[in-house]
Amino acid sequence: MRDFSLDIYRELLETLQAKGYELISYADYCRNHVITGLRDPEKRFVILRHDVDAKPANSLKTAQIEHSLGAKASYYFRTGESGCYKGSKLSLPESVRAIAALGHEIGYHYEDMSLCGGDFEKAYGHFQTWLWYFRQYYAVETICMHGAPTSQYDSKDLWRQYDYKKLGLLGEPYFDTDFSDVFYLTDTGRCWDGYKVSVRDKIPQYQDEWTARGLVWHTTNELISAIKHDQLPAHVMITTHPQRWTNNKVEWWKECVLQNAKNIVKRLLIIMK
Repeated sequence: MRDFSLDIYRELLETLQAKGYELISYADYCRNHVITGLRDPEKRFVILRHDVDAKPANSLKTAQIEHSLGAKASYYFRTGESGCYKGSKLSLPESVRAIAALGHEIGYHYEDMSLCGGDFEKAYGHFQTWLWYFRQYYAVETICMHGAPTSQYDSKDLWRQYDYKKLGLLGEPYFDTDFSDVFYLTDTGRCWDGYKVSVRDKIPQYQDEWTARGLVWHTTNELISAIKHDQLPAHVMITTHPQRWTNNKVEWWKECVLQNAKNIVKRLLIIMK
């Protein structure tokens, strides 16, 4: 089966469920990981996180697959002014409404420090404006940083001067996830070991430990095999970028070529730092 197709994404979720993993949103984790015993090593769960960087129609397709399986996920949308949805089949409001209607969580994929040139005050005002925008369509409870690898600014730095929880937010994955308990997987780089070419979407303080334990897989088929053989930890966060997942062969090849080029740039950026 072709990797990064919608078919293999469904197989990945079905394999997780067959092995007893509950598929939950990040807000579910923030609300319940202590109260309902999600820290119990015997309880299996996967937090499904999606960073909607582009092509919201692709996100609707993954959301429909998850809904058909009774799974919940979190979808983090960038601002409309970033231009990432230009030419999309769905507008930003339409995509938010459609995915929320399927029972999934909607969050803000913020990059305000990058968009505001590192100006803290301006970035915080920009953040509040877009949080309000998304809250017109959904009661946003969590947020997640967009890496913006070509920017010199890390948008997580905004919270060195401000407190997002004062805005009624439950959490942000890079700050409020216990990664000593939750294993992290992301399709950054269009593979499952993309931390090697990731500028910001990684958990460096635990990656060496996970690698030493052999928790490294490159393809989705390898990951599915590991799940079937009980090699995946009990508590996991899986991050995907739905624009990468498609059954359309032309779109699949476009994304493949583009991501390979991006990976070269990312390697150069990492070397230069």
